[in-house]
Amino acid sequence: MDLADAKRKIVFFIQRYFAAAGKRAAIVGVSGGLDSAVALFLSAQAIGSRNVIAVALPSSATPQRDLKDARLLAKRLKVKLIEMDIEPIVEAFGQLAMPKLSRANIAARVRMAILYSLAQRHNGLVVGTGDKSELMLGYFTKYGDGAADLFPLGGLYKTEVRALARMIGVPKGILQKPPSPALWKGQTAEGELGFSYQEADGVLKAIEKGEKKSEVERKFGKRLVRAILIRMEKNRHKLLPAPVCQL
Repeated sequence: MDLADAKRKIVFFIQRYFAAAGKRAAIVGVSGGLDSAVALFLSAQAIGSRNVIAVALPSSATPQRDLKDARLLAKRLKVKLIEMDIEPIVEAFGQLAMPKLSRANIAARVRMAILYSLAQRHNGLVVGTGDKSELMLGYFTKYGDGAADLFPLGGLYKTEVRALARMIGVPKGILQKPPSPALWKGQTAEGELGFSYQEADGVLKAIEKGEKKSEVERKFGKRLVRAILIRMEKNRHKLLPAPVCQL
């Protein structure tokens, strides 16, 4: 992929979408991770740093390093940073937030509710930070980080986002972190998925090209391909609008 061309297209995409919507501010949830850093960089370039608001929404599971990186990134790009501890809000759900996965999904949805409240206040749009790998795998929380007004990185696989991040100068400390939603302590994306993004992207690209399943399995192994296909099918509903009963 021509990264310079990809960057140009993404910046134009953001500019065009904001102009068409008549909105001024880009609201970007920043986690201190790779995707949100790239989304913040490109949003600032597209519509100007003064029109971008970075929003850090830590919980008890958020590593201090991530919060520090989010602050440093906002300072470097000269964008406004809003911080809000979401732990009291998550705790207010009581027993509903007791199981680990339920708590994780509540945290993701609380964050999105805050981002949309800020978008309304500042005449803005919520810029999604999900990449193509995450979207195809359904590796996001429905109505949480899967909710946004636009996904500038949705056409790039995770490995491509990392390459673009290097090109545009995302700090090494962020580049070298293992991907993680940080929804519970010690969580890593690849540990939860059961395969690396390098492995996943190879399979996903082959699937997108329309290669036969048998050929994809020959190249990448039946176990990996099966795990990815099962995850894609299981999470397909996340990518579709809710069905409406037509009477």
